[in-house]
Amino acid sequence: MSLFVGLDWAKDKHAVCVIDQDGRVRSRLEVPHTAAGLEDLLVQLRRLARASELPIAIERPSGVLVDTLMAAGHPVIAIHPNVVKACRPRYKAAAGKSDPGDAYLLADVLRTDGHRFTPLRPFSDETRALRALVRTRDDLVAQRVALANQLRALLESFWAGAEAIFADIDSPIALAFLAQYPTPTHASRLGEKRLAAFLARHAYCGRRPANELLQRLRNAPASTADELETEAKGETVRALVNVLEPLVLQVQKLSAAVEHAITTHADAATLTSFPRIGRINAAQILSELGDDRGRFSCEEHLAAEAGVAPVTVASGKHRSVTFRWACNKRLRGAITCWADNSRHSSAWAASVYTAARTRGCDHPHAVRVLARAWIRVLWRCWHDRQPYNPVLHGAMNRLAPTARTAGA
Repeated sequence: MSLFVGLDWAKDKHAVCVIDQDGRVRSRLEVPHTAAGLEDLLVQLRRLARASELPIAIERPSGVLVDTLMAAGHPVIAIHPNVVKACRPRYKAAAGKSDPGDAYLLADVLRTDGHRFTPLRPFSDETRALRALVRTRDDLVAQRVALANQLRALLESFWAGAEAIFADIDSPIALAFLAQYPTPTHASRLGEKRLAAFLARHAYCGRRPANELLQRLRNAPASTADELETEAKGETVRALVNVLEPLVLQVQKLSAAVEHAITTHADAATLTSFPRIGRINAAQILSELGDDRGRFSCEEHLAAEAGVAPVTVASGKHRSVTFRWACNKRLRGAITCWADNSRHSSAWAASVYTAARTRGCDHPHAVRVLARAWIRVLWRCWHDRQPYNPVLHGAMNRLAPTARTAGA
């Protein structure tokens, strides 16, 4: 007799429901999220059937719980929360919700529609390591950008010159300058010679001489803040600088680790062969793409996962095409970033982007159109485990010879 398991995960405990092929409940469990609790769950499931014959439906596609179930030999099927939400009206008329109820719902969806879902397959250890590095780096970069924007807005409110003197407010030289001169008062005696000494001391690598930088500082609007407000905002500047300095350093260290990890990955030659992709961007794509060639059934599946394929709603005479919200947002960000960069060195990519703009697409939409086109190429290279070769790219070869040469 076939059995199906639904598992509603939570932070502290998990609700589990086991049903048979007729939809009857065979067992209900509630296990704590502890080592002993997970071991007890596996023991109780083994009493019902062998692990390989007991599929488990869960909303979450990753984590210690999923890894434990997969390591024990259970087929684990991740069902998107949107699917679960859409299925709830099938089981109740009221808007109630409970963990045991969701566990039963997951098990029953697996029983009736299990053929529509693909069991999860674990990534290789090197891909999992790369994903950990990439995601942590990306999260820290997002925090750095948020703090830099906060610092920039603060400076614009009382000392615009300090924000304008260097190109990037979160660069090491800009942070060092703000640490030493957090307010206009601290920089009141700053002259050309003193600024030149500061630049030399901090190994300034910009191309602007000290007198030009000083002119930027003095040409900015003067502060109208009083003494107490200026001192208070200066303390805030120091606080933000003290948070940003180690954060910038850790981002640099993680970036170096990511660049090293991508060079040793089995799929590095494939991903890094595309125009203007860069090792960091290639690592971002590869960490979300994974190394399981059976994960995506076709290139359209990958395009939908990456959020670059629109959603079409058609019924009778009504038809609408809308932006795809449900997707892997990290993968979409990585692929669209690469697509946007590629148009500056690939004549084919530039022509696809220009054609989209000509049709009336705005810049983000045109970049997604280009990303969708690149995914067709990426899909084939990834499946064949071959680097990108412009000579074999049919659409590139159909361009005029002069354009093809310019984009090579």
